[in-house]
This record gives sequence, structure tokens and C-alpha cells, in this order.
Amino acid sequence: MLETVVQRKSKVTVVGAGLMGHGIAQVFAAAGHDTTITDTSHDVLQAARHHIRNNLDQMGIEPGPVLERIRLCRNLAESVSDADFVIEAAPERVALKQKLFADIAEAAPESAVLASNTSVIPITAIGENLDEQARCRLVGTHWWNPAHLVPLVEVIRTRFTSGVVFEDTFNILAAVGKCPVKVHKDVPGFIGNRLQHALWREAISLVHRGVCDAETIDTVVKLSFGMRLPVLGPMENADLVGLELARSVHEIIFPDLDCASEPSPLLNELVSAGHLGMRTGKGLRNWTPEQADEVRRRLALHLIAANNR
Repeated sequence: MLETVVQRKSKVTVVGAGLMGHGIAQVFAAAGHDTTITDTSHDVLQAARHHIRNNLDQMGIEPGPVLERIRLCRNLAESVSDADFVIEAAPERVALKQKLFADIAEAAPESAVLASNTSVIPITAIGENLDEQARCRLVGTHWWNPAHLVPLVEVIRTRFTSGVVFEDTFNILAAVGKCPVKVHKDVPGFIGNRLQHALWREAISLVHRGVCDAETIDTVVKLSFGMRLPVLGPMENADLVGLELARSVHEIIFPDLDCASEPSPLLNELVSAGHLGMRTGKGLRNWTPEQADEVRRRLALHLIAANNR
């Protein structure tokens, strides 16, 4: 499988050229791997090079050498026919991903690693229609947006995933400059999104209950415990303050925390009204196009600076 891929230039195919796909492709191409991007949309596929060029310009990296290693291909079977490593970055729909991997497994070499960039769907469900030979090569690789700037990638194994595939996927991600972590049980949302959305559930609940507005939530997070998070994780923090204090706090606060098992009524109301977030000008907060662009710019520059430290 990837024993030699980690040490040599390999052929990588990214299925999906959208928000995550072109960033993933950029990482592999920047690390020296021949990278193919495929997408059913001609416009989305053609825009990938433009997005990658803009990313590299913003990072202060000469785009030419990276773009030279990127090939665009509309045909899925052709794009994976000689791939060593295939990463799917399609929309979060189980049936779509199942069909894609069935097609990929049929067209790709039997030695190719098959990886899904899903952020929440269990990898086992994505691969449930694959034969045994393909299932053992299927692994989760959950990248974070923006893929070219956020270091972490969660590597998820199923009970079918080969140990060699799991370890070698971890190693090739480390070799291209990412910070992979191992997820040993295939649970919905894996690690990061379970933690993130537990926070979101409580934040949205506080707004819905009238405790504060959405802007206050963002201010509290960014100017309190959020400032510590880059250097002090929650487990470190618990041990720092002492577990007896953590237990005492939990005894008081846990009974009043939101524990809903369904999306918030507030989210349902906003979505039904067409208030979907920055792209519609209103979500939990109101946004002008200029404000939305500024958030994206500020995030990118913050991540670039953090990666350069």
C-alpha cells in the first residue's frame, strides 16, 4: 500500500473541487505529489486553480511550481485509474458518497487507499456497499476548513480498515505537513466536531433562551477561554484547576445545560425564513458582504501567522 508512497512522489486524486477539495489538493501538490482534481461541475473544477493561486499568493508562496503538479479531469474513472491515494471531498450526503466509492473502487488500482473527508458521517456507513477488498482500504481523513491552513486531520478507522492502511494514511498526512490524530472508533462526528457542536448547542440555546445575543456569545468565547485554547486544551485545563473543582462545577452546571437531541428550534426558524448565514446576509447574526469578506480575510491571516510561528 503506502509503505513507499510516504517516501516517494505519489499520485493523489481528490474527488470534489469545492470548498475543501481544492485546499486538500493544494497541500499534496505543495508537498511534491502529482495531484489530480476531479469534479462533475465544469465551473467548479476550472475555479480550483484560481482558488489555489489566491491561497498561495496570500501565503506568500510562488504558485507556479504547485500548480504545475495539479491536473484537472472531469472523468472520475480516468482520474483515479493510476492513483495511489484517493480522497473524496463531496457534499455530505451518504448515498452520494456510497455511489462515489463504489465507482472509485471499480476504477482505481486495488492497491489504492480510499479516504473520505466527511466531517460527521460514519465511515462504516459510507463503505457499507463495498466488497471486503475495498472496505479494508477505506479510511476517514477529516480535514478542517480551510484545509490548506488548519494543521489537524482526523484519521478514522472502521472495524474493517486494514491496520497498514490506517498507519500509512497517518504517516503520509504527517509527511505532507499536517498534524494527524488517530480516531480508533468510528463514531458520528469523530472527535473535533463532537466537541465543537456541543459548544454550539449550548451557545444557540443561550441565545434562544434570551440569556444574551449571538454577538455576545462570540465576544465571550474569543475573549475568555478561547484565548487559552491554542496553548491549553480542555484536559490540560481540568488538570490545571484540579479535578475536584471540575467535579464541583459540573454538579452545579450540568443539570441546567442544554441536552437536546434535535436541532434547536431557533435554527429551524432561521432556516425556514431563509436566513442561512453569511451568504444570505443574515443567520444568527447580520452580515454585509464586506463584513463576511473581512471575517474570511481575518481568519486566513490569523491561520497563516499561526502556521509561521
